[in-house]
Amino acid sequence: QVQLVESGGGLVQAGGSLRLSCAASGLTFSHSTTGWFRQAPGKEREFVAAINWIESYAESVKGRFTIFRDNAKNTVYLQMNSLKPEDTAVYYCAADRAYALRRSTNQYEYWGQGTQVTVSS
Repeated sequence: QVQLVESGGGLVQAGGSLRLSCAASGLTFSHSTTGWFRQAPGKEREFVAAINWIESYAESVKGRFTIFRDNAKNTVYLQMNSLKPEDTAVYYCAADRAYALRRSTNQYEYWGQGTQVTVSS
């Protein structure tokens, strides 16, 4: 059974940084594609970043966010710098055994429970 557990969310002032973590059991991240998505109140869940052997980013976070993986810990991280109030959302980790970078929610089989990120102005 695959389980993804996110952590690292919280409240931060605009311009600050946070690092989100996604730990997996039952699945090896280095053999999968892992994505981060976010959902703000009243909005659809949207793609943020993904990684397998390369990385991909949404335009809105490019240059500010970095996705990376620690294979020894089987954990994927999302380093978020220069945070803006519009980054406020619940952030979800997602994974799929298909080894292709994908940006749609319906292309990921496994999901975490989400972690809240709030950026104050």
